[in-house]
Amino acid sequence: MDKIEKYIDELLEKSTPDKPIWNIEKILQGLKSTWNYIDGCMIKAILEMYSMTKDEKYFQFADNFIDCKVKEDGSIEGYSVEELNIDNVNAGKTLFELYDLTGKEKYRKAIDLVYSQIQKMPRTKEGNFWHKNIYPNQVWLDGLYMCQPFYMEYETRFNDKKNYDDIFSQFFNVEKYMRDPKTGLYYHAWDSSREMFWCDKVTGLSQNFWLRALGWFSMALLDTLDKMDASEREPYEHMKRIFVDLMDSMLRYQDESGMWYQVVNVGGMDGNYLETSGSSIMAYALLKGVRLGFLPENYRAYGEKAFRGICKKYLSEDENGELHLDGICLVAGLGGAGRRSGTFDYYMSEPVVKDDAKGVGPFLLAYTEMRRLGSVFE
Repeated sequence: MDKIEKYIDELLEKSTPDKPIWNIEKILQGLKSTWNYIDGCMIKAILEMYSMTKDEKYFQFADNFIDCKVKEDGSIEGYSVEELNIDNVNAGKTLFELYDLTGKEKYRKAIDLVYSQIQKMPRTKEGNFWHKNIYPNQVWLDGLYMCQPFYMEYETRFNDKKNYDDIFSQFFNVEKYMRDPKTGLYYHAWDSSREMFWCDKVTGLSQNFWLRALGWFSMALLDTLDKMDASEREPYEHMKRIFVDLMDSMLRYQDESGMWYQVVNVGGMDGNYLETSGSSIMAYALLKGVRLGFLPENYRAYGEKAFRGICKKYLSEDENGELHLDGICLVAGLGGAGRRSGTFDYYMSEPVVKDDAKGVGPFLLAYTEMRRLGSVFE
């Protein structure tokens, strides 16, 4: 067994559905883990491991983890539609795959429950979902990943593609309002109302290019395309163009180590650091983009370099011989508690942790893409 599979096994052995070792936020809060996007990231990655290896232990773990949270009537422990938090849609992606694998009717009911939140989400005047009900008129790049691949899969499978145009327009609005034409990068967030203290009063944009947010948006594009009927030619091609343009823009900022910096475009600034979660997402996006034919074959080398760079810098053994993945930004956002301002200093101030699923999940996703492409591990 290679080092990375050993690492995954160690994490699974130490985790239960109530206390997963990778949910550092819940551990720090002393709370049991219910329904949240962080566990959703990890279980999605574990299901990808199952899809690739067909090793039953991954399927059994994922099914048990989600089964514990979904009741027979399809209701979900710790999940409230009325909270209208776009992050809470993310874990719903696991339900499609588990429903297909198990046939459990409660998973199908839970899919409909999560979809009912999408139908109720408040929107900006331009038509995009608010990030959360408590963040009025705000669009964060993170939210595109949390929601749109689920929304697209539901529309494709269960709703006769009725709301495809809504999904496309939300991506195209992000391109229109949040992309910086000079760098080709996207700002972390945008306030359509121009009211929040962190936004530019003319554009509504936040100040910086945060790596993981750019990663979430990359995955949002890629995974939504993956769940979409490709016969929708013009929007499909437009989405692909946005994705390829973003990959090309990000590659201009790839460090010689293969990784990217926490604030992407100012790698040399004092305090800036090479960050694991966003670099893992970029590795995944590049490798999967090549596998799906959205990117030329020669882009594979950039994804492989990123993955190997993360392993070299941040995957290491402790004194007990157990593996850890370090260099993960715990969390970053705008507004809310603590007056998160979106300045460079703010992004440097958030804790850097080991083994959190926001880094480990994307790292495993990148690993599955390395394996699928037959890449050689060094």
